[in-house]
Amino acid sequence: MPIRQPIVSVLGHVDHGKTTFLDRVRGTTVADREAGKITQHIGATEVPVGALKDACKELGCEVTFSLPGLLFIDTPGHHSFMTLRSRGGALADLAVLIVDIKDGLMPQTKESIEILKRNKTPFIIGANKVDRIAGWNSQNKPFIKSFAEQTKSAQDRMTEALYEIIGDLYDMGFSSDRYDSINDFSKNIAIVPMSAKSGEGIEDILMTLIGLAQTFLHDELEVEEGSGQGTILEVKEELGLGTTLDTIIYQGTLRKGDHVVIGTRNKPIKTRIKSLLKPKPMDEIRDPSERFDEIDEVTAAAGIKVITPECEGVVAGAPLKAIWEEDREKEVIRSVQEESEANIEIEDEGLIIKADAIGSLEGLAFELSDEEIPIARASVGDVSQKDIINAETMKDPLHKVILAFNVNILSDAKEELKESDVNIIGNDVVYRLVDDYKEWEEEQKRRIEEEKRKEIVFPCKLRILENHTFRISKPAIVGVRILGGKLETDRRLLKRDGRVVGRIKSIRDGDQSLNQAEQGDEVAIAISGVTVGRQIEEEEDLYIDMPEGDARKLKDIELTFDEERVLEEIKGIKQEEKPFWGM
Repeated sequence: MPIRQPIVSVLGHVDHGKTTFLDRVRGTTVADREAGKITQHIGATEVPVGALKDACKELGCEVTFSLPGLLFIDTPGHHSFMTLRSRGGALADLAVLIVDIKDGLMPQTKESIEILKRNKTPFIIGANKVDRIAGWNSQNKPFIKSFAEQTKSAQDRMTEALYEIIGDLYDMGFSSDRYDSINDFSKNIAIVPMSAKSGEGIEDILMTLIGLAQTFLHDELEVEEGSGQGTILEVKEELGLGTTLDTIIYQGTLRKGDHVVIGTRNKPIKTRIKSLLKPKPMDEIRDPSERFDEIDEVTAAAGIKVITPECEGVVAGAPLKAIWEEDREKEVIRSVQEESEANIEIEDEGLIIKADAIGSLEGLAFELSDEEIPIARASVGDVSQKDIINAETMKDPLHKVILAFNVNILSDAKEELKESDVNIIGNDVVYRLVDDYKEWEEEQKRRIEEEKRKEIVFPCKLRILENHTFRISKPAIVGVRILGGKLETDRRLLKRDGRVVGRIKSIRDGDQSLNQAEQGDEVAIAISGVTVGRQIEEEEDLYIDMPEGDARKLKDIELTFDEERVLEEIKGIKQEEKPFWGM
């Protein structure tokens, strides 16, 4: 049975050099054309066996090749986008995790490793940017040759940085070593030092991947005969071609003229393959430097551009399945329908999220779930008037939000926003979008808390200072120290015996008039309705008299430790007369 080329996912932390690595492999400059140099959609690059044989020659090794090549999928930096998959399993057979050798395993990198571990996807690590090691003379040649030409001090510094990565992997439960020191690749993670900038170590990575695939994945890579199945990577308009579907075929064979079922935002559509266009070897399906070749059929695994008469509503991440047997049409349609529905847990109360693709939507949902942020609605497409209206129905003001990943706001939605208190937060990087929401949420919480506090009498305890009576009465003016809580004007004072006396007319600090004073402040206050020496005394502790309803409301407001202590003291005084006061 013939062997297909393995699908290799390239992933890692943002800015650690994933796309630049593939640029070096294929000789293109896709990284320079990405917005912010952060890949947001999966792309595919086919490396044929001829290029692999050239890499083998550079290394001076002898390998019998049974694989036709490698198909690289360039993933975004953050692990959440790994949800772009062949439903039921990871789309990739192997993975290359690109790590900055000086930064080591960043938190997002570790999370990516955990997902690879859960999916049981074999992976190697490309320890990138060895050219930044002090004293390292980086060259466009295999690492194993370059290493021998380095100074002893540069070798030691590189090895020391490598041991940091090895240590972090050990803490995660993995045994690892430099690839040329490993005897059993089934028990150890291979680390290949490299420089995507200079090209150093690229051949080493390619040959390590080939070795792993041919040794451990032979059975999984056997080509299955039958109708083609794939995942839509991107829907795009091509000059002279119209709407095209960039697709990874991961199973079976797809032929020109085949009837196919494709997932959409709504119900699956059945259509026919009009053309199959394949990028030339070593080119990039998203951004080719040369024209495509038109072909009659393609067998997994391959990156292909599909043209069909009908593809309205098709979104990235949607499945594509060919129908070779008419009696299986209903079964295929049902299967595509199930796979087109985003796997997101929906709650009655939560945020509304919008994204440009199923994988993006699920990636955003994954991040929100990790932060325990609920989702009420999730859909692919631009923000519409209906989305605004749905967000307005949320009871919690912190949920009157729409998170929009890489989508536009339609004109009707903009009009609806003018009369709405709904907020739209947009970004084209998922984890930044979640961070933006969390920042907005904290700011809203502070604002809501401040509004609540303005409406409620807060607990306060103060002491009249000795020898600080400036006027005995009409109004009495005394110096006080705030022992706990917050003192505000227009508040009645409560004595320890439960009597309510006087009202605070003003608060001053020297020549400055204040609206409030807080714990630790020493200020002068004017009190109407009392005389010092009669109703109040120097060195006496007093409290702010609180309405019982306000004491109850404070249960829903976060108080400081001292505010809680003073509130309990006030309750104790009030409950002498009314046992269940404030309960």
